[in-house]
Amino acid sequence: MSYVNAASPVIFGCSGLTLTPEEKDFFKENQPLGFILFKRNIQDKPQVKALVEELKATSNQLNPPILIDQEGGRVARLTSPHWFHPPASAALIGDSIEDSRKNVHEAYTRISEDLNEIGITVNCAPVLDLHIKGADPIMGDRTFSSDPYVVADLGATAIKAMQQKNIIPVMKHIPGHGAATCDSHKDLPIVSLPLEQLKNHFLPFKLNAHCPWAMTAHIVYSAIDPNNPATESYIVIQEIIRRELGFKGFLMSDDLDMGALKGSLAERAQRSLEAGCDAVLQCSGKLQDMIQVMEGVLPFSPTLQKRAI
Repeated sequence: MSYVNAASPVIFGCSGLTLTPEEKDFFKENQPLGFILFKRNIQDKPQVKALVEELKATSNQLNPPILIDQEGGRVARLTSPHWFHPPASAALIGDSIEDSRKNVHEAYTRISEDLNEIGITVNCAPVLDLHIKGADPIMGDRTFSSDPYVVADLGATAIKAMQQKNIIPVMKHIPGHGAATCDSHKDLPIVSLPLEQLKNHFLPFKLNAHCPWAMTAHIVYSAIDPNNPATESYIVIQEIIRRELGFKGFLMSDDLDMGALKGSLAERAQRSLEAGCDAVLQCSGKLQDMIQVMEGVLPFSPTLQKRAI
């Protein structure tokens, strides 16, 4: 799909089960590229379908992307009894790689069917980070394995399952979150591994460079750019993500609200876009936060999206 209408390079959340009049006016005026839903936005199938239609009605795009995080386990916005609650990635590992592929394909097929039914078009999954002993537990069972080739293989299976059902997958957190020793929601992880060791973390993303979307990691890789987290690093985005890993698709930031990033929301947005993110993600659903983000997005907006997504 290709976005041909002018849109601002930002993806916003919203506050509740329906849009407020203020949110409708703000979205119509600022034309975000897309929207992301969280548990606060979800009650049951009719309600979510109606909210999706409300969001789409504010957009000049024919089919603006509607995102969600539906990984499974503890990161699942759609849960029982209304939807299939997928197992965590680690729980999909079977006795053989064939069993694991089957489990992953079945899980992501069911996820995709649920998303299609309610009008969600983009899933922020799969997680292609490695499981690293001693790392912060924020990743933990969200990861498939400590083996980069297994992660790459099962990630490819998840990506294919979603694409077969016309759901856009988002591999994350590029170029690799697994070695982080703190939670980037709270603080800035600094990974000091040498480049040769980092290449193991990069490998699942490199082997899945065909994935249409990717989400950045809010992590400093001191061997590459000691001064900036990947999301805000021109060096990491251009030299590693684009050139070394060969990712040519649509690159979005992780949530700008996270504690790993510093400065105002406007500054965070502007730095991320200047570094090479195609769009920034801001999830709080608070109108005042979105107004601040737009101050940083405006120099880049409205814009024709550069990539076929």
